[in-house]
Amino acid sequence: MIQISTSASVRLPDDIARCLEDLASALDRPKTYIIRKAIEAYLEEYADYFIALERMNDKDDRIVSAGEMRELLGLQD
Repeated sequence: MIQISTSASVRLPDDIARCLEDLASALDRPKTYIIRKAIEAYLEEYADYFIALERMNDKDDRIVSAGEMRELLGLQD
């Protein structure tokens, strides 16, 4: 499968650019790799946050207590 990539330009404050450079050097990875992984993690977290927010605002979505969840998962004390 051929994967097409798109480039994007970003301006970083000097301190963040230095941290990125240091991390890339320490990991022996290109800065692009670290930036891509950071964006992937952010988007995944944001998607989870958005789903949670939608569910929280859904008045028809039943709220399950911690005790009920433990029982449903078979984790009773």
